[in-house]
Amino acid sequence: MANLTLREIRSEYNRTALGRLWSLLNPLATIAIFAIIFGLLFRAEPHVGTNSGLQNYALWVACGIIPWSFISTGIMAGMSSLVANTGLLTKVFFPRWVLVASSVASKTSTHLIELGVLAVIMAIFGGWQVLLVAPVLIPIVILSAAFVLGISLILSVTVVYFRDMEHLWAVFNQVWFYGTGVVFGVELVAAAEEQLAHDTGTRWPLLAVFQANPAHQFLEAYRAVLYDFALPSWETWAHITAWAIAMLGIGCFVFKRFSGRVVEEL
Repeated sequence: MANLTLREIRSEYNRTALGRLWSLLNPLATIAIFAIIFGLLFRAEPHVGTNSGLQNYALWVACGIIPWSFISTGIMAGMSSLVANTGLLTKVFFPRWVLVASSVASKTSTHLIELGVLAVIMAIFGGWQVLLVAPVLIPIVILSAAFVLGISLILSVTVVYFRDMEHLWAVFNQVWFYGTGVVFGVELVAAAEEQLAHDTGTRWPLLAVFQANPAHQFLEAYRAVLYDFALPSWETWAHITAWAIAMLGIGCFVFKRFSGRVVEEL
């Protein structure tokens, strides 16, 4: 497990001039693009930070982009881990789930570095008080990794039997991105629901569906700590804990049930 994780970490930016700096430059570029499009052109304004007093769209979207990138890239890496290591699987026997777990673990290490840099940035612009609640990020990251691992275990065996899943997931991932509220807040969804009810005379449960999205709940937890300088609400803790346990349990069951013939299928 340790060797495979280190291999993933070392090979990700191998032979690049900037090396691990790319793990910071990629999300920074994405943050800059959304900050210009939504913050500057569309004049999007986030809520005022509960304890931080911040009202900066670029910082607010950064607190969503980095956790979302971890969820998205972690699932993609875990999903393709079995197919990408066909040669290793056909040469030696070892627990198959280790490949999936090591892929997620390597993304988790990168995620922790990005969160550390983001916490420093938030301390510079919002105040040192963020450092008081920053340790709360550790259990949030653990729950996020468990959630990502559970989905990855399911998708990794699915891809072995049904290769189109990689392409289907890429399409779903784009929809999931906007359905998570990475670049807009829950207030916009509530306003859209009210406007739709006024125009059509029928109330559609847009807000309820939006808040039921597990990725949105994880982003709410990260933003509570990094943007509001506060602890996540107990409802948020309950949601992310339940989703992490449920997906990891389902993922382990599905993987154990269908991983027996992956080598033959590969």
